[in-house]
Amino acid sequence: MILRARQFQFAFPRPTLVMGVVNVTPDSFSDGGRFFDADQAVAHALDLVQQGADILDIGGESTRPGALPVSETEELRRVRPVIEQLAAQLKIPLSIDTMKPAVARAALAAGASLVNDIAANREDDAMGRVVAESGAGYVCMHMQGTPRTMQSHPSYTDVLTEVEEFFCERMQRLNACGVTADQVVFDVGIGFGKTVEHNLQLLAGLRRFTRLHRPLLVGASRKSFIGKLLGADVTARLPASLACASLAVAAGAQIIRTHDVAETVQAIRMAEAILAWRGEW
Repeated sequence: MILRARQFQFAFPRPTLVMGVVNVTPDSFSDGGRFFDADQAVAHALDLVQQGADILDIGGESTRPGALPVSETEELRRVRPVIEQLAAQLKIPLSIDTMKPAVARAALAAGASLVNDIAANREDDAMGRVVAESGAGYVCMHMQGTPRTMQSHPSYTDVLTEVEEFFCERMQRLNACGVTADQVVFDVGIGFGKTVEHNLQLLAGLRRFTRLHRPLLVGASRKSFIGKLLGADVTARLPASLACASLAVAAGAQIIRTHDVAETVQAIRMAEAILAWRGEW
């Protein structure tokens, strides 16, 4: 299985890729805006690379539950200088975490090679065309609703079946736009329009999605369902996040998105070593 993202190519099976989170926002749920300044964001990103990040995911708009949208101009003001500086210094893929096709296009022009799209449920094909024209990688994430509404009343008859059907339908639409299968990653969207139970069902049933023959990205790091389940504050969710990451790797995930890169790298490398001795890696 191949993943292509412009000049980058990854052939699976291989060691799990770790995607480090760089939030260039004043209202991130995970870091409270610590890296809103571009220079601070760049310094943090370089630190994540030193810790072992294989990909950096750079976002300029908070997608926490209830978050209000920001303008295209403001989002670009936040992320473009960060991407430009990192692209000049690094030789790893940079991902733009955005719902806006114009922001994605500008970020790709600035040096990004992957689009992480939480709004893959949109009805128009503008983002698909941007991805097709650029040859970028594309993370197709499942979300019910929008960041502002997604946690108001998540409802599914069968969350595993509905997410899988969404992926299949989106792949057809992406193909129609000119996006090839080897550009696409699937993300079940932990915390995006799901209850605690839905998130647990998706994590428990993750292996089901491997039959789609595309890399799976899992982003459970510091998510609110951990706090609801265990009563842990956002600053105390690392152990549970590592449990989710390790079990996701055991279930067939190829990319783990995390705020805590060094700890996650260590956890998943140990999981891979154990799985190898079981003949499952």
